[in-house]
Amino acid sequence: MVAGGSGRRFGARKQFLPLAGLPVAAWSVRGARTVAAGVVLVVPAANDDVTEDRLPRPGATGDAALGATRVVAGGATRAGSVRAGLAAVPAGAGVIVVHDAARPLAPPALFASVVDAVDPGRVDGVVPVLAVADTLKRVADGRVVGTVDREGLMSVQTPQAFAAGALRAVHAGGAETTDDAALLEAAGLVVGVVEGDPRNLKLTRPEDLALAEALLAGADR
Repeated sequence: MVAGGSGRRFGARKQFLPLAGLPVAAWSVRGARTVAAGVVLVVPAANDDVTEDRLPRPGATGDAALGATRVVAGGATRAGSVRAGLAAVPAGAGVIVVHDAARPLAPPALFASVVDAVDPGRVDGVVPVLAVADTLKRVADGRVVGTVDREGLMSVQTPQAFAAGALRAVHAGGAETTDDAALLEAAGLVVGVVEGDPRNLKLTRPEDLALAEALLAGADR
């Protein structure tokens, strides 16, 4: 569970803000626990000027861990934080799920869908996708320079599930990426897809938090 971001675009560490009575990350952990034997929560590193009392600290347990099995410090980048989480996952794990804590509404069925679709040696990773509905324009210097054919284009969500050996191998080189599946693609491994969920929004702007509150209020969770 990647929760090490600084929240610069949002204006706060959104993954720890309150949402319907719980921190955002606690909702994300709750969803992951429906399929996972354990959850490693990756939080901002101690040297990241973290002062908020509400943030879990590495080594936290019980309620202070927001429901996670372990809490570890992340890296300077998202990829570094994923690697910090991988280091804490038991060696015997067969499938590892990577999820952004800022997607608190991912339903249990979506977690199950990506895990069930992993078939080591045939399908090494699985990502949830939604077809792009909007017209896409390429823009440069404030002007439209082209229209992008959206045929076959998909937006990608988390949770994403991977054969553990494949995920560890592609991260072993220390490559930087904002999408773990891209590392598998670059290594020539097979990444499959399942249908995403339109309710599985990523909290990016302050108004997204209000939308998440409204969606939770109308959901049976």
